Amino acid sequence: MFERNQKTIFVLDHTRYFSISSEQYISTDYLKGKPIPETAAGGSSAVGGTQLSKSLWTCAVESSIEYCRIVWDLFPGRKHVRFIVSDTAAHIVNTWSSSTQNMSHVSNAMMMVSVPSRSIPQSSDYSVIHGLRAAIEALAEPTDEQAHAAQVGCNKIPNKGRVICITSARDNTSMKSLEDIFNTVLLQQNALVAPSGKKGLLIDHCHLVILNIVPLGVESLVTNRSLLDISPLLDVEIHTVNAPDISDKLLHLIMGHYDLASTTVTNIPMKEEQNANSSANYDVEILHDRAAHTKVCGPDFTLPTSIKSGTSYETVTLKWCTPRGCGSSDLQPCVGQFNVTPVDVTSRPSSCLINFLLNGRSVLLEVPRKTGTKTTSHMLSARGGEIFVHSLSIARSAMDEAPSISDGPGGRVSDYRIPEMGQLLKMSRMVPLKTKPKGKLSPGEHLWRRMPRYFPRTTNVTILFNLQRQLTWLPHFLHLLVKEDMDKQEEVRCQQQIHELYKSASRGDMLPFSNANNMRPKASKIKDQYRLFYRELEQLIQLNAQTVHHKNLLESLQSLRAAYGDVTNKSEASVAHLRSYTESPLSPERLEPNSVGSNSSSSLLKASKRRMSSSGQRSLLDMISHAERNQSSKRLDFSGRLCTPLGQTAKLYPDFGNKEKDSLAPGIMPSNLKDESIRS
Repeated sequence: MFERNQKTIFVLDHTRYFSISSEQYISTDYLKGKPIPETAAGGSSAVGGTQLSKSLWTCAVESSIEYCRIVWDLFPGRKHVRFIVSDTAAHIVNTWSSSTQNMSHVSNAMMMVSVPSRSIPQSSDYSVIHGLRAAIEALAEPTDEQAHAAQVGCNKIPNKGRVICITSARDNTSMKSLEDIFNTVLLQQNALVAPSGKKGLLIDHCHLVILNIVPLGVESLVTNRSLLDISPLLDVEIHTVNAPDISDKLLHLIMGHYDLASTTVTNIPMKEEQNANSSANYDVEILHDRAAHTKVCGPDFTLPTSIKSGTSYETVTLKWCTPRGCGSSDLQPCVGQFNVTPVDVTSRPSSCLINFLLNGRSVLLEVPRKTGTKTTSHMLSARGGEIFVHSLSIARSAMDEAPSISDGPGGRVSDYRIPEMGQLLKMSRMVPLKTKPKGKLSPGEHLWRRMPRYFPRTTNVTILFNLQRQLTWLPHFLHLLVKEDMDKQEEVRCQQQIHELYKSASRGDMLPFSNANNMRPKASKIKDQYRLFYRELEQLIQLNAQTVHHKNLLESLQSLRAAYGDVTNKSEASVAHLRSYTESPLSPERLEPNSVGSNSSSSLLKASKRRMSSSGQRSLLDMISHAERNQSSKRLDFSGRLCTPLGQTAKLYPDFGNKEKDSLAPGIMPSNLKDESIRS
């Protein structure tokens, strides 16, 4: 209830330095009917003509009042903002009372304070520290809500707050001194209110934001710093900004302080001021609670965002629809209602939109979806003098009946695996224990590790679980795959089942689907079914690969997928290579008409099964490679390699060039005669 943004205190430095110019000049030549020079209107120095410039104090006051306007517009009576002016002492502008929490009270008080005089002598009595001390004391004061909670009897009342100090420091050393003083005073304040009977509340935590402002074009020696924990009670962040940009900086900060979001309403038709017969489209940026965007739900719903020029935050772009009267039918799908305030309240498009809504009209806002169509996501309307944005439900309305289990995003779904889900829920049932169990893993974490990691919701997206009733060995096989403590015998058993499956695939047997008729599908269809079966089985093993035996199964299945040709766009050469690979001694026979040697391949298959039962931890790829090596060892080796001692190189044609042996060898022509015959 009592969040950190419930209390915000502005401490404004009212020393002599804030009387200087911000160096952003405003030309007054338009009062005389003269055109405004481009360099003078947008530049930072006076280039002839009569020009005005805001002081640092004026920039600080205007931006801080705009900050509290946004807070009071969006959270009326729920969030509180106080102002403290610091020079030789701390001057309290308003209190936590609701009678002083309004724009008129703060504006009138700031008019009485006025700009600091340049004739003020430079003295140490003028300091922002007086205001920081008063801010800590103000944080300890209870608001009306906190006082009511204390009267009701609440023992522990949370008390957090934020202090935004607008000042100007020389360097980082001065800023560090300011942080240390604030932290010390904060600890002293908690020590004062700690004893019982003292008035005030303990400060649980404080967020200090220091804005170091300088004139335009002046470099500061104070560096920016993100949020830093100074102590368990204090977080500090520092920002150095130019005086004309302080309003944009506070606008960026307020979105994070109160979790706000920006929405830009585009294509608003408005009549031109000079020509009432013509109209133009304008854009108006509004601020509201971020929940207005997050409550809009949908499976393929996206909000178009963009970064506005000159800012660093994102804004959601929504399109203006034809306005209508606010009816009850439009509010039925509403899932949230939040206050709205414009960013630039003084602009003509903003004032026109506000007056249009206050006259009792409502505006629907459209947002494009991924499919390219548009849908209505929000509605702007006014109630009791306040403007609200309504988040409309994109999916099912809250007024509809409860959805059936067969109703899904894509229509009616009737093949949910409801019995399997019931079994999974029974497996996941947990009961509380009186004593804490011994061990590294709690029972809940152990159950989470034991639960299946692959569970298709519907039967039309899985082949593996569809064949459990038709293949008698498949349920026990799946049970072994998800076991945590698989042993060698279970691994060999699973290897045999995988090999039997590969044998059926090589023969071209159909998978026994329950809805299959007597019509035999094409060979390509059967191959695609086995390919999908292999892929899903590999996914299941990958998700449960916890032991060495699981990894061996995974390697075997991957080698089978490669042997079966689970690769797209195969050429004829790859098909021939696959056929030669699958006709290894360990591969099952491939039934073809008028095939020769099928008996020998079947005998090799039986022998491979016997070897598989005693294979231990070897994978199927190792078995195939071993069988190929054994088959190749039956052929006679090269005689030169057999006659050559180990470690030496066999010489090809060792007797070539020996004349004695050439003359003794019958039927061989001597080399000199051969040369003569060639010449002749």
